[in-house]
Amino acid sequence: MSGMLAIRVNAADHILGPITAPVTLVEYGDYQCPACAAAYPFVHAVLEQLDEGLCFVFRHFPLSQVHPLALMAAQVAEGAAAMRKFWDMHDWLYVNQPAWTKVGAPGIALGARKLGITPTAMQRALEDPGIAEHVRQDFMGGVRSGVNGTPSFFINGRLHVGGYDTLADAVALAFDAD
Repeated sequence: MSGMLAIRVNAADHILGPITAPVTLVEYGDYQCPACAAAYPFVHAVLEQLDEGLCFVFRHFPLSQVHPLALMAAQVAEGAAAMRKFWDMHDWLYVNQPAWTKVGAPGIALGARKLGITPTAMQRALEDPGIAEHVRQDFMGGVRSGVNGTPSFFINGRLHVGGYDTLADAVALAFDAD
């Protein structure tokens, strides 16, 4: 594991907060991963606490061998991005993970519909080679950075080795070091 972010934050990323913020937090996540869903409130709390002092980036790392719906969820989230609803879909997938994972693909479709994403738009996202390539590029960037599980976090380009429950402290330390 390299411990360093291999792909710099760029225009292809999904970003919350100013790119010029003193601290950048990058998450490689899988929407079907229970640990990612458990980490979601911790990440959300850090975002609320630091507000404009933090640049948060989410990148896809679907572990399809273990989570068969992860790739579909990532592609639907990317399709939502075209409608400026990436973060809405991102949040919905994590908040409602226990429910949609029980139902499977129809559960993801239900979430998409609740956010105003039509079944046709969802199907287009699943068939779009550009979306598939974006998810693949995120995944490969994670591999090159040494990611081997989710969630994986990088703070200012360095792998965060603690659990997500220590994320707020680690981000605060990075903020103080700036």
